[in-house]
This record gives sequence, C-alpha cells and structure tokens, in this order.
Amino acid sequence: MTPDPGAPHDDAEGHRKHRREAGTRALHRSMAAGDPDEILRLRDILAGLGRSAFGMLLFVCTLPAFIPIPIGGAISGPLVVLIGAQLLLGLRKPWLPRFIAERGPHRGAMARFDRTISPWLGRLEHLIKPRLTTMIDQRLATAVTGLLLVLLGLLLSLPIPFTNFIFGNDRLAFALALLERDGVLMLLSWLAGAVAIAMFGVLSGNLAAMAARWIDTVI
Repeated sequence: MTPDPGAPHDDAEGHRKHRREAGTRALHRSMAAGDPDEILRLRDILAGLGRSAFGMLLFVCTLPAFIPIPIGGAISGPLVVLIGAQLLLGLRKPWLPRFIAERGPHRGAMARFDRTISPWLGRLEHLIKPRLTTMIDQRLATAVTGLLLVLLGLLLSLPIPFTNFIFGNDRLAFALALLERDGVLMLLSWLAGAVAIAMFGVLSGNLAAMAARWIDTVI
C-alpha cells in the first residue's frame, strides 16, 4: 500500500504540539486541578524541571498581575529579582530559600489563572516553538535576560499605579520564552522589557538608586 506522504509531517507536527502542551499548558493545568484550597509548594512545582524551572517560576510569579492580590508586587517583585540575579550569575537551576520554597499559590488561584490565560496560550501555541536557542542557552544572552529581570523586578516592587498588568504580560513572555526555548520570543521580551524599564524607570526616579543598593548588598 502506498504510504500517505502527509503522515510523517502530521506525526511530527503532533509530536511538537504534544511537547508544547506538556511544556506549558498541561503543566499549568495539572497544577490547577485538585482541591482549590491546597497549597502548591514552589519546591514541588519546580522539582525535576531543570533549567526550565526558571521559566515555570516566572510563570507562577505572574499570578498577582492576572489575579490581583494585596501587595502582589511586593511579593512577586523580589522573586523576579531573585530569578534574574541567578540567571545573571549563570546558575543552571533556581535556588530558593527554604521559607520561600515551602510556600506557594493555592490550586484555586492557579485554576483562576488558567481560565484567564488559557485562551491566549491556545492562540500562541502555534507561534511559540524552539528556535534561535542560542538566545536561551548562550551565556551572554542569559546574563542579559537576568539583568532585565532584575530591573523589572525592582520596578515591580515600586508602588507605581497601573503597571502590574503591563509587567505581568512582560514576565509571561519571558517565562514562555524560557519554557518553550523560543529565542525569537526572548528577543521580543528583551525589547518590551527595555521599553518598560526606560519608561517607568525614568518616571519612578528610584530604579538606579534601588539597583545600586541591591548590588551593594550582594557584593
């Protein structure tokens, strides 16, 4: 019987779709399923993800932007700084202090987050794919990503009105680029992050001073 010339392509495409689903949407939906009052510890969420754990941690840090909670920026801002600093230093997987690693979001919050962003992820899954992976793996590129996240995290910690959703979308783009190893999306995230830093950093007038104090504490 003559083989269907479209079958290998269909199989390959199906495999790529399954990998993307497992990499982002299915992972998130598995966290959303279950007792809504159960707390998902960050330590358990990141277990076994390797370097992709940076992307998943950023993904979780977008929660306050889409599911507004009190002092959301004060919680997620320092976490974004911590993630960025570790990428800047070249760590292969994220490290979290125990008092942070043992905490995390409720499944109910993850379910509400899933309902909010799932339609967008569904539209993006055909566009996001592994490409230009040097922007994900190359040391200098990782350092640039880390530096931008440090600055964005510092801005997020400031009480600047109407910025939570803007920074949330930017963090989500960084997270998806890391999870899906999409260097093109990472370049776009760099551009959006640089614009946000330039605009809101100048408006706040505090970013440089905060960055200097943070560097002093690290050194």
